[in-house]
Amino acid sequence: MNIHEYQGKEILRKYGVAVPNGKAAFSVEEAVAVAQELATKVCVVKAQIHAGGRGKAGGVKVAKNIDEVRQYASEILGKTLVTHQTGPQGKVVKRLLIEEGCDIKKEYYVGLVIDRATSRVVLMASEEGGMEIETVAANTPEKIFKEVIDPVVGLAGYQARRIAFNINIPPELVGQAVKFMMGLYRVFIEKDCSIAEINPLVATGDGKVMALDAKLNFDDSALSRHPDVAEYRDTDEEDANELEAAKYGLNYVTLDGDIACMVNGAGLAMATVDIIKHNGGEPANFLDVGGSSTVETVKGALDIILGDKKVKGIFVNIFGGINKCDVIAQGIVSAAQQVGIHIPLVVRLEGTNVEQGKEILEKSGIDIVVADSLSSGAKKIVALVG
Repeated sequence: MNIHEYQGKEILRKYGVAVPNGKAAFSVEEAVAVAQELATKVCVVKAQIHAGGRGKAGGVKVAKNIDEVRQYASEILGKTLVTHQTGPQGKVVKRLLIEEGCDIKKEYYVGLVIDRATSRVVLMASEEGGMEIETVAANTPEKIFKEVIDPVVGLAGYQARRIAFNINIPPELVGQAVKFMMGLYRVFIEKDCSIAEINPLVATGDGKVMALDAKLNFDDSALSRHPDVAEYRDTDEEDANELEAAKYGLNYVTLDGDIACMVNGAGLAMATVDIIKHNGGEPANFLDVGGSSTVETVKGALDIILGDKKVKGIFVNIFGGINKCDVIAQGIVSAAQQVGIHIPLVVRLEGTNVEQGKEILEKSGIDIVVADSLSSGAKKIVALVG
């Protein structure tokens, strides 16, 4: 789960991690009121969306007086920001962060991620702050320093100091930088983060080390342990179909194509997406109905698929192990009868009760193309859509 920058900074502040003073605003009037409360010479007006690259898209403005705060807030609120992370459709700005300005002397990057290769948390840092870490890795990989953290010991002080020296934190600020990194690690572990990224971490003219930006992502599976974090969820920033799928316990990811995929099992889902691409088609989604589907969940899955206007065909690919093919077939027929399916539908069933499932489909009176294999099913749906 992603949260907004201002929410991430609220969490960091509770753990003693230094961040600038600031508050969220949902209207121009609130933005002006926050700026007046901060009473600083310079305020930063920052769009709050779940995407990076806001500054380049015009979503971050430095205001030198209250009139400029009002002007920038009016311009940014309601604006659709298009960045490299939003896609061409962009995201509409519905909230702002009004924050005190900083006298920035130097920018750095600090982040905590889970390294799948070592199965450990890794502290990453670079003196190339303000840039995307992927760009730094591609152009100047020697400027990225890493510390693999022992899960029993946790982040050791000497590791944080080594990082601080490697990225050339001024000697007089190393102590603050170490405290900052130790606090960030506590947040990462205690809140079950999947990413904790500070870009940039800044050294200021008055001798402070603080997070100018903050990106915290959380493990969805651990949210039951953190109701305070779950309350930060902004459903306006999430895909409506993915939210609807979650109500049925379905795993759904929106893709850019026009052939919808309904499968059971993540491995089969990826294979189905791949074989559609292999045959010249473009998958519209990744939809895993899981291992214990009911007629109701299958109907729900098809409702979600049919709600996507770009979908021109549906490929149902089910291997009945725990799932039963006759239950899947009943769900398909029931959904088709209730909502109507007016686009090509190809179904491939294999496994438990497969003959009963095929019989249900054949006797339904609905225009369903039954395939005998994954390969033939993919070819048929690509041909029908094409």
